[in-house]
Amino acid sequence: MITMNDIIREGHPTLRKIAEKVDFPLSEDIKQLANELLQFLINSQDPEIAEEYELRAGVGIAAPQVNVSSQLLAVYLSSADEESDEPEFSRIMINPRIVSHSVQQTCLPDGEGCLSVDREIEGFVPRHKRITVEYVDLDGEKHKERLRGLPAIVVQHEIDHLNGVMFYDRIDPENPLALPDGIDVLGSGE
Repeated sequence: MITMNDIIREGHPTLRKIAEKVDFPLSEDIKQLANELLQFLINSQDPEIAEEYELRAGVGIAAPQVNVSSQLLAVYLSSADEESDEPEFSRIMINPRIVSHSVQQTCLPDGEGCLSVDREIEGFVPRHKRITVEYVDLDGEKHKERLRGLPAIVVQHEIDHLNGVMFYDRIDPENPLALPDGIDVLGSGE
């Protein structure tokens, strides 16, 4: 089971590397890591498990964050409907890449956080409002998927990790709390 002790923090060189493409057929190690990354997110969003193991809640995690420089990420967004056991969005993506995106940008109203960053960093993080991402799943199936809203933001954040980019690299250093012209704040008009 992955815990916070397995997650490397900012300043670690792996977080600034461009991750290696994953080869197919998948090794058992990669399959196991992918499932453990997704399970970490599920555990981190469960209040009892998170408290017992001192997990910070996360909605996305990339392999470089556990010191594995491979193009692999997991995203888990629980359902807003408390009656539903089905997540709003749950994916394991291998070798993901954004093949197209909207010109229009969006951002989260409270900025972004990261499991590899232990400090609060204020500022808006501009992201594409809509993206089309291509990736391969654990069964070796290729997917091309259009995302918008929170799933699009989270996937962009995690793909950044695969390219050695931290979320705060995208914050305007001169004026972190100024909204760029024409940007939509998620939740204000979605």
